[in-house]
Amino acid sequence: MNGIIHIGLAGARGRMGRAVSTVLDEREGMVVACRFDRETAPDLSRCDVVIDFTTAEASAALAARVAEEGAPALVVGSTGFSPEQRAVIARAAEVAPVVLSGNFSLGVNMLIGLVEQAARRLSSDWDIEILETHHRRKLDAPSGTALMLGEAAAEGRGKALSDLRAAPRHGAEALREPGSIGFASLRAGGVVGEHSVIFASEDEVLTLGHSARDRSLFAKGAVAAAAWVVGRPPGLYDMQDVLGFRQA
Repeated sequence: MNGIIHIGLAGARGRMGRAVSTVLDEREGMVVACRFDRETAPDLSRCDVVIDFTTAEASAALAARVAEEGAPALVVGSTGFSPEQRAVIARAAEVAPVVLSGNFSLGVNMLIGLVEQAARRLSSDWDIEILETHHRRKLDAPSGTALMLGEAAAEGRGKALSDLRAAPRHGAEALREPGSIGFASLRAGGVVGEHSVIFASEDEVLTLGHSARDRSLFAKGAVAAAAWVVGRPPGLYDMQDVLGFRQA
């Protein structure tokens, strides 16, 4: 490699694709080798890494190509994956390095760590509720970030989120299950992203939260992840790895 990182940009015409493109235009040592959307078939051989903010379906299709061709590296910010689609991404990570994250914000990833620590130290008498708000165009709910926060809370309690996640509440008999982790999703206007994790006992309430003001913060994180992942061994990574919070 000549020192220049060649980037493929999936979903180039989308909101996040345009934000990533703007960040790359101002970043030295990186050039956009190709921009593409779902209806185009890019030449991946031109890319050292592809940054992908599209849909779960499109990201899984791209990962399937990487699994076949062994390259390039991937940075995936899509959310809403089914178990089968996650399995496709895992297969790609066997032959190429893949950074998969529901959120590329430094602040959110710090919040994830704080939530895990709080859940670890507070007893199960403290209820945990996760509230997220996004723009009206967002498809999946709860958001990928909300699920990451739920997984961190469950990890703090020594269990899997699937064991603690509460079903959506509706109707006359919607009592809270003790020890469960609840989610609430709001969709309105152009909200970039807001997340709150509420720990509540009978006597007090602790709220940890993060508010995104501009979509560029996610783009900057994704570009940093792209710079980090090139040249790494095959594997499935996340932003905790990129930021050095998790030691190999």
